[in-house]
Amino acid sequence: MNFDRRTTRELVQAIADTVIAAADELTELDRAIGDADHGVNLERGFRAVLAKVDSIGEQPLDTALGEVGRTLIMSVGGASGPLYGKLFATIGRDLGDPRELTRARIVDACQHAIETIRTLGRSDVGDKTMLDVLVPTLEQLRAADGADVLEEVCRRAREAAAATIPMAARRGRASFLGERSRGHMDPGARSSELIVTAVCRFLETRV
Repeated sequence: MNFDRRTTRELVQAIADTVIAAADELTELDRAIGDADHGVNLERGFRAVLAKVDSIGEQPLDTALGEVGRTLIMSVGGASGPLYGKLFATIGRDLGDPRELTRARIVDACQHAIETIRTLGRSDVGDKTMLDVLVPTLEQLRAADGADVLEEVCRRAREAAAATIPMAARRGRASFLGERSRGHMDPGARSSELIVTAVCRFLETRV
């Protein structure tokens, strides 16, 4: 598909609106095993993104995602800002020319972003973090075929977020709870699921 200025702006708007609408849910998830600020912090960050969404939408998709990332880093507290900021910024950097997007290029950009998150957060799959959604979701995108690719990616993201409920956290604030972190969905996994789903639902209306 062609990511013209209008499409880029609407994609960024869709992501931001989705996260902001779920801020209370994310805060409650974080209240159970963290500092109760995940939703508040992400809402602040994505409201900052919305404040400049018109200028962001004037840029090519790769540059726009980089600006989303920088805005999150500058406006979000805690670990969420650097992690999500780097995620968006790295994807934008590695996408290249948005007029020639292919699934392979998208997969490569997302893979590089995940490696950046692994290094920055010193975490991996199984630690009860956003990676427990991002990694299997990317694997699904890489392997999926046919007309239902986007639906399959959404389903995998949903299942992966739910799979963090029985996990014991090994990274982040939740790791201090040890076994008591079991029985709660990781808020970072849930916010990652929301972002993946927002992107997929948006693309479904454009293809």
